[in-house]
Amino acid sequence: MTPRRLVLLFLAAFLLIGTAGQAQAAGYRYWSFWDRDGGTWVYATQGPSMTRPSDGDVQGFRFAVSENSGDAAQPRGTADFASICARTPAEEGRKRVALVLDFGTAPDAPSGETPPAPRTACAQVSPDATTADALAAVAGPLRYNTNALLCAIAGYPKSGCGEQVSQKEDSSVSAAPKATEDEGDAGPSIGLYAGIAVVAALAAAATWQSRRRRNAGR
Repeated sequence: MTPRRLVLLFLAAFLLIGTAGQAQAAGYRYWSFWDRDGGTWVYATQGPSMTRPSDGDVQGFRFAVSENSGDAAQPRGTADFASICARTPAEEGRKRVALVLDFGTAPDAPSGETPPAPRTACAQVSPDATTADALAAVAGPLRYNTNALLCAIAGYPKSGCGEQVSQKEDSSVSAAPKATEDEGDAGPSIGLYAGIAVVAALAAAATWQSRRRRNAGR
């Protein structure tokens, strides 16, 4: 192995180390939709325009950057029907649906926008109303895209709809898995360890080549 080739391989290895921790996971900035099941939020299996909640149901919306439904951020704050609808008396022929609206955090907001404070609302609608109908009754204006994806609640955000966001652009991708106390810090990436191993192997090869040349010259 020539000195020039060794230098090139060393440079390649160091570039591998330098970029190993920079891979950026992609997420999507959107409104996620949730059903309240007892004391737990469950990611909705249908969109708000297809879901027909029952009287007394609690449903939530959260604006955030998430990679998928598995890591989507849940709505924050009060999620109790009795508390949310305490000032909305029941009416015959109508149903009440408690809504939790979480506009997310500043890091998840589109550039130039500030998320409103989270709030709750009690929608009183007809028995056959969908969640989208309930939402429109208490949190308009709503905005949808051509694929019927909910893009904005109460006018937030002003633009954009489910756009892809790199973790580098938005360093606080919502609900990203966090290490527990037992797990500790996630530590260096596999790519970093691989880069170190390559450098170590090249260093050993260089040492062996040098010794071989010295022994040959004797």
